[in-house]
Amino acid sequence: MTELPRTPSFRLDGRRALVAGASSGIGLGCAMAVAEAGAHVVMAARGREKLDAAVAAVREAGLSAETMTLDVSDIGAMRAAVAAAGPFDVLVNSAGLARHAPALETAEADFDAVAEANLKGAYFLATEVARGLVEAGRGGSIITISSQMGHVGGIDRTVYCATKHAVEGMTKAMAIEWGPKGIRVNTICPTFIRTPLTEATFDNPERVAWITEKIKLGRVGEVEDIMGAVAYLASDASALVTGTSLLIDGGWTAG
Repeated sequence: MTELPRTPSFRLDGRRALVAGASSGIGLGCAMAVAEAGAHVVMAARGREKLDAAVAAVREAGLSAETMTLDVSDIGAMRAAVAAAGPFDVLVNSAGLARHAPALETAEADFDAVAEANLKGAYFLATEVARGLVEAGRGGSIITISSQMGHVGGIDRTVYCATKHAVEGMTKAMAIEWGPKGIRVNTICPTFIRTPLTEATFDNPERVAWITEKIKLGRVGEVEDIMGAVAYLASDASALVTGTSLLIDGGWTAG
């Protein structure tokens, strides 16, 4: 009898996941994705009130979750918190910051704030989770929510694009270094997603026209569009996937 191949499991039962930036929007969707797949999710964010409400909602859905107050740009405190609570089988880093302006009008303080959160914070959060896995002798999956702007340019988004392009390069190098230890490192690169943080963009008719022209599927993204990709990259279904980006952009970067 022919032995048939079987689809690897998308389940995460018995695993612990850390989701940074989990209090709302894409981060909350990421937390739900791994929790629905069976993981115990540690939901982390800076603002405790919104975070507590988000964790309560996840628990009310019958899923396993707890809180961690975490600012990824405070490297020392972040390292201590992750080391104390780890190791984590899965990291989903959705924490980030955007301060858009024309390049000639970029304030140094805005440059520093965006780079601290999107690049420096992402770098050291990934390394701290990887350190815990290496010390425990375990493999795992590290996922950074990057952006389609890590592959193209955008209007008034020079600093944001710079940080996201850097995250893509960082991911490839980490994947090479940690692959022999069984740690996979990937990014998810969404197009414009409807969240409370993007309301200002969608209130601008000129920007909406630019966005809808670029998205070949003819609609902007919803948080649910990200969730399947998170479950896939976190699970054994993507066991041979590392050092790459999963573009969820409706065809924006296709041309």
